[in-house]
Formats: sequence, C-alpha cells, structure tokens
Amino acid sequence: METLIVKNKTNTRVISQTLFKSEEEFETLVFNTPEILTDIFPIKRQVRGSNKSGIPDIIGIDQDGNICIIEMKNITVDANVIPQVLEYALWAETYPDSIRSLWLECKNKPEDLDINWDNIEVRIVIIAPKILNSTLNFVDKINYSVDLFEVKQYLDNDTKLLFVNKLEADKEIKKVKPVSGQEVYDEKYYKKERNLNSVPEFMKYVNEVEQLIKEKDWQLEKKFNKYYCGFKYGFFNAFSINWVGTKSFAFCFKISKEEAEKFEQKFTKYDTSWKQALYYIEPGVTKTKDFVKLFESAYKKILG
Repeated sequence: METLIVKNKTNTRVISQTLFKSEEEFETLVFNTPEILTDIFPIKRQVRGSNKSGIPDIIGIDQDGNICIIEMKNITVDANVIPQVLEYALWAETYPDSIRSLWLECKNKPEDLDINWDNIEVRIVIIAPKILNSTLNFVDKINYSVDLFEVKQYLDNDTKLLFVNKLEADKEIKKVKPVSGQEVYDEKYYKKERNLNSVPEFMKYVNEVEQLIKEKDWQLEKKFNKYYCGFKYGFFNAFSINWVGTKSFAFCFKISKEEAEKFEQKFTKYDTSWKQALYYIEPGVTKTKDFVKLFESAYKKILG
C-alpha cells in the first residue's frame, strides 16, 4: 500500500492510499473529474449489468476530434489488456455511426469541433491504479495512439487527493517506427487545412506566447494539435491558441468562469465543456502582452 507524506512548517501527515471499492466507483470518479481526462469530453458510459459485450467503459471525443476508447480497470494492469482494447478500437472503426448518434444526442457538447465521421481516428486510453511498465512494450507495437494513466486516491479527512501518472516509454530506448495514416500537426498541416493568410498570424502569436514562457521561465512544453497549439505542464494544458473555424483563432485559458470575470479583458465566450475562457484574437490589433496576467493565472492554477 502506498502512502503520501504531507509536510508543512508545523506538522507532518502520513496519508495512506484508499482503494476504490469497485470498478464502478472508479469509473464514476474518472467520468466526473474532467481534470483527469484533460482534453477528452466523455459522451457515454457503459451501463453496468446491461449484458453488453464488446463495448468500452467510456466513449469520448478529444479536442482533435478523435474517438477515444477509455478502458477502466480497478486492478493492476499488464499487457493482457491490449487485445481487449484493440477489439474496442475495431468496434469504433466498424460502427462510427453508433458513436455519431451518441455524440448528436449528447447535451452540452463542445462547440466548434469538426469531426470527420467518414475518416475517424481512434485513440485508446487505459486507466488503472497500477500499470506494469512492461505494458509499454506492447503499446509501442500497435498502430493506435495509446495513453496509459495510473490514478490513485488518498483521503485526508474531507479532502480527496488524486495521484495521476501518465506512463511513457523511455525516449532514448523507444523504437521509432512509421505509423501509417498518423498525421503530423504543424505549420505545414495548418496551411493545408486553414486559411493561408491566417496561418502566419497564428504562428506569430504562438511564437509570442513561447517567448513569454521563456522570459517567465515557466516549465511548459509547446505541442501542435489538429485544432490548437497547446502549452502543456506534463500532460495538462495551461493555455492554448485554438483555431475557431478556418480563419479565426483565440487565446484559451484553463481557468474557471468566475476567475475569468475578474480580469479587465472580457472573454468572447466561456466553454464549459473544456472549462476554458476564449478570447478571440484580431491579428495586428490583439497584443499578447495585454494578456500576461491571464497567462500567469492559468499557469499558477495548473501548478496547484
């Protein structure tokens, strides 16, 4: 059993890990905690006891419009889980209309998300309290995007602490292999998919934000995605620049609506699905430096 040691100036507390009572409890926690799934909007949970087979625990859509197959295990996971999730991925590719129906029925789904149902991509997410590192060797051999997350809980009186760890293979020893059909998102990709006059302006703001991060010495990594360029702390976005259609784009800050309303700049809209405030950018008029306090607030928030 693992423990957390919480130490401050006056005392030290030892908090033992609290096991989930059931897989359903574990699944409910993840489904209702968007901070764990970060860029994934969950659209459907499997109903326990429905005698359905070949259907994953949670189906979601991520910010790149990929179908996400989320498999929950309240046990230690090893490579034996791979054949099961591959079956789910095949199901998603074979019956995209079923997932599309769930998406259309879903309330409060994200706006401005363009999903190509005729050419879907599937992303697999496996979540368990513990995942053996040997599982990474098998993940690297399949042609799907696969994320492995360990989630543990610790109870400190009325406070629930969640430990979230994303497993990744050692970059020095990981074998590089071509993956057919996997798109590389970068400026070249945007020039194919977005307005040609807008792309240089988009990249200009990306570079300005990157320069700000360097000046502040923030520990953030830039990552281009299909619909946005995110600035990540670990696997969480602190803020991003998002495409809105093919011509327009916006600053997006991962802060609450109440926090956003405190700033001088008025957000264009608040996206409750992704829990972020959007500020549309007018190229040549919008100044990145005017949003420094918002960048600082989003960075502090992600640090906790």
